[in-house]
Formats: sequence, C-alpha cells, structure tokens
Amino acid sequence: MIGLAVIGAGYWGPNLVRNAQATPELHLRYLCDLDVEKAQRVLGQYSTVRATASLDEVLADPDVHAVAIATPAATHLPVALAALEAGKHVLVEKPLAANFEDGLKLVETAEQRGLTLMLDHTFAYTSSVQHLRKIIRGGELGDIQYIDSVRINLGLVQPDVDVLWDLAPHDLSIFEAILPDDVHPVEVAAHGSDPIGAGVACVGHLTVRLSNGAITHVHVNWLSPTKIRTMVIGGSQRTVVWDDNNPAQRLSIYDRGVDKSPEQQKISYRTGDMVAPALVEREALRTMMAEFAASITEKRAPLTDGRAGLRVLAVLEAASESLRAGGVFVPVQQVEGKVS
Repeated sequence: MIGLAVIGAGYWGPNLVRNAQATPELHLRYLCDLDVEKAQRVLGQYSTVRATASLDEVLADPDVHAVAIATPAATHLPVALAALEAGKHVLVEKPLAANFEDGLKLVETAEQRGLTLMLDHTFAYTSSVQHLRKIIRGGELGDIQYIDSVRINLGLVQPDVDVLWDLAPHDLSIFEAILPDDVHPVEVAAHGSDPIGAGVACVGHLTVRLSNGAITHVHVNWLSPTKIRTMVIGGSQRTVVWDDNNPAQRLSIYDRGVDKSPEQQKISYRTGDMVAPALVEREALRTMMAEFAASITEKRAPLTDGRAGLRVLAVLEAASESLRAGGVFVPVQQVEGKVS
C-alpha cells in the first residue's frame, strides 16, 4: 500500500480524494488544506483520513510515500519541491509550474532523487485518448497531416491566467499523449482577444507547427454560450473525429480523403466507410491514479511524466511570447525523453 496525501481541498482536490480512496494500491492518509474545516467537510464526519493545515506534518510522516497536489499553479514549485526533497513521489495538477524554469527544477530534482513526478493530464487517461494513441502510434491513420481542436464553453474567467494557459494545456497534453515519438511541436503562433475587458485574453487561437511539417490548431474560449469539445485528426490514410460531448459515439474514423498519384501528379478522392469503435467508458481519474501507483511500484516513468508536463509548458511559454509579439511564430524549447 502506498501512503498518499492530497494537498488542496478546493475544486479539484475532492476528485483526487474520491479516486484515491477507490484505488486499491493507494492508502489515503491526509487531506491537507489551509482551511481545515473545508478539508474535514470534503472527508466527511466519519472518515479516518486526517485533515490538517500543516504541510510539514504531512511530509514528516514516514507512512506518506506520495502526495497529490491540487493547489494554484503559483504554489506548485514550493509545494512539489518540498515534497520531492522529503523523498515523496509527486502527482501535480496541470500546469507543472508557473514557468518553464520552475518546471525544469522539479523535473531535475525528481530525476536526481529517483522519484516519480507525474502530471494530472486527465484527458490522456480517457478511453478516447487511449484509443487515439493506439491507432495513431500504430499507423492506422497514416502520416498526421493536421489536427483541429475546439474547446469552448461559458467558462470561469480566471484572474491570474489567460484562456490559453487555462484551457489549452488540455489539448496540448492530448497531442503529447497521442503523437508518435518523432512528431513534436517546433514553433507556435498565438492570437487572443479580450472583448469583455477582463485584463487577460478570453478568446485564444494557437497554431502549432509540428516537426513533420503538419500544423495543429487549437481554439479556446471562455465566452461561448455553447460547449464544444471536438478534435479532428487528419491522416494520410484515415481521419478521426472526436466529439467528447457525444458519449454514444465519441470517435468516428473515416476512410475518406484526398490522394495524389506520384506518377501522374493527379488528385483523386477516396470515399470509404466510417467506423465508430466501441469504447469502454471509465473514469479517467481512476485510470490516472492507477498509473501513478503502478509507476511508483514498478519504478518506471508514467505516461504523463514530468518531462511531458515540461513540454506542455514549453509550448505555453512560446505562445505567451507570440501573443505579446503580435502573433508571430516563436520556436518551442525542446525537451527530450518522451515516454513510448
């Protein structure tokens, strides 16, 4: 049994508590929050899990082997670093840190100490993304030619980050999970607007150029009255449409597209079948918690390891630089070590 403490009883913390308690390999020992009464309410009156406001108390307990951090991004560096230096494995909510430099410090500390550092990139553990990873990396779609992603809804306007930093990490972490090892972002152009005067971009568009020459486009928006969660992934052999709002048919794979004959230099159109694979629906957080436990037990890197979080941070930092520069393409800092 891996002794676990959850740090943060706010919006996401209760979800981590619930799924940790449902994971047989984990034994939840603490819920730590500055508001102890809030933590106690999350746990319930009869819980044997301890509520505390003291991070020092949690980290000093030898029966705590790992922590799951669900605190504001600005606190990720001090909290995660303290946990790593205390010899604890760390699961941290996205983003890894407030900037690339802080994220790199966490990654290097975890690697030096032989500890698991894992990102809660929840979408990477959904049935849909797991299937996309399998068919894309297995070559079923052929070469990736483009990706178009839309993530819009009437969302909570954040006071400290723009819509790109709030919503785009979901899409970028999905790209990180599904793309082959030799395909990665090399430069990004970002555009945004603030039509309500919030002080940060509320509508954002990212164009990310990949190492194989393809481009991906991400549209994120806090102001849309309708919720849309779609992604179109075009390959040289097949195209897949993911509609996350349609539980009856989340994935649709089309054997349709455009071919060019290399001999005759002619364009032809291919019209084939559409297949909707049957997916086993399960809670992504439960799968993610099981992966965290397995990575600790098996002493291996998890799918969404620290370097995966660092690559997402690299794209976000380049996007912010592009936004400040009026939307020009900005190179993405490269991070080696992708989990196969």
